[in-house]
Amino acid sequence: MLKPEGHAPSYYAATAHSLEAFPRLDGDATADVCIIGGGYTGLSAALHLSERGRSVILIEANRIGWGASGRNGGQLHSAQRREQSTLESWFGKSDAHRLFDLGEEAKGLVKSLIEKHAISCDWQNGLIHAIHKERYLDDMRQEVELLRKDYGVDDITVLSRDEITASLGTSGYYGGWREQSAGHLHPLNYALGLARAAKAAGAKLYEGTRALRITEGAKPRVETATGTITADSIILACNGYMHGLDPTTEARVMPLHNFILATEPLGDKATKLIPGREAAADSRFVVYYWRLSADNRMIFGGGETYGRHFPSDIKGFVRKHLLKLYPQLSDVRIDYGWGGTLAVTVKRLPFMRRLRPGLYTSGGYSGQGVGTATMSGTLLAEAICGEQDRFDVFARLPASAFPGGTLLRYPSMVLAMTWYALRDRL
Repeated sequence: MLKPEGHAPSYYAATAHSLEAFPRLDGDATADVCIIGGGYTGLSAALHLSERGRSVILIEANRIGWGASGRNGGQLHSAQRREQSTLESWFGKSDAHRLFDLGEEAKGLVKSLIEKHAISCDWQNGLIHAIHKERYLDDMRQEVELLRKDYGVDDITVLSRDEITASLGTSGYYGGWREQSAGHLHPLNYALGLARAAKAAGAKLYEGTRALRITEGAKPRVETATGTITADSIILACNGYMHGLDPTTEARVMPLHNFILATEPLGDKATKLIPGREAAADSRFVVYYWRLSADNRMIFGGGETYGRHFPSDIKGFVRKHLLKLYPQLSDVRIDYGWGGTLAVTVKRLPFMRRLRPGLYTSGGYSGQGVGTATMSGTLLAEAICGEQDRFDVFARLPASAFPGGTLLRYPSMVLAMTWYALRDRL
């Protein structure tokens, strides 16, 4: 397997299936839809719009899957980022149910795309939610009961302390639950598979083509250093990499850094750690998340930094968090350590909007982008084709701007994240 040139060094890049390099845009072009961003949102939108007969041009400043779509933890969760009880209290039962249904459909969509387009991305069923504080157990049980009673969820198994210890090979948790319909995958290979499918459907993909500005008019134009695209509709699918393209989105979608390591292959030791090979994520605000790769490495994400730069030693930075859960891995070699930029919103729900006629945006997946971003591409395609109902479930959600404007929003977020990180430890 060949590492796609231009991708940030990571375990995923080192084990990615080779993909032809797409050209840089050279000259002026026209399309029904121009998509800015080559991650899950943009690729899914390109695929579904092309399948509906729309002409599509997608531009990516770096390589396809270069951002969070090619660097994340690879976990596919159910429903939304917030608990259903919280969504019911915020939006009422009806909208909470619609959000749940769309979240479940997102999970099914990812799995159906993998099957339909024969995407080789190491899909594995199973995800465990681990509770790191005993006082959270009652809330967990109430949430599980709500999901079973009111939402018809029947694939959840509640785990006692002994059961979760046996399931995850660590004594750091008081209980949790397993859901078999969620799971995990190789995120970059999934993105590359979506790109192949979009190209086969007729979308034109360009790499090394950064959008510099959007010029409004009867037909808006996207300007790049080497050409322009004139289109009826434009999709901003940039998530944490907006770079000044739209202040409305940037005020509500905050980029944050996250860090992951991959150990050497663990051989038989891997099965002893996680015998069911599920992914896992815990109840910390600054979440620990981990899983076994197809070649039996531990892939672990955790820890927080609030500067604008990555730690100088990412392997060492994440390793200290890994060893809190798995001290038995102290003698294991760390082969890869990498960072990436995801994006969050105030309420941890995606920000989807029709900003003005012909301009759409979606981002802020808050760590649940494998399913939510893929689904957002479908909803954007539907909206552009005149089917607004499902897109509007998200578009009508209130979306607060981060306090402090463009200058002070980052320090404000740092203060908030510092407080929640401290609460995790108390």
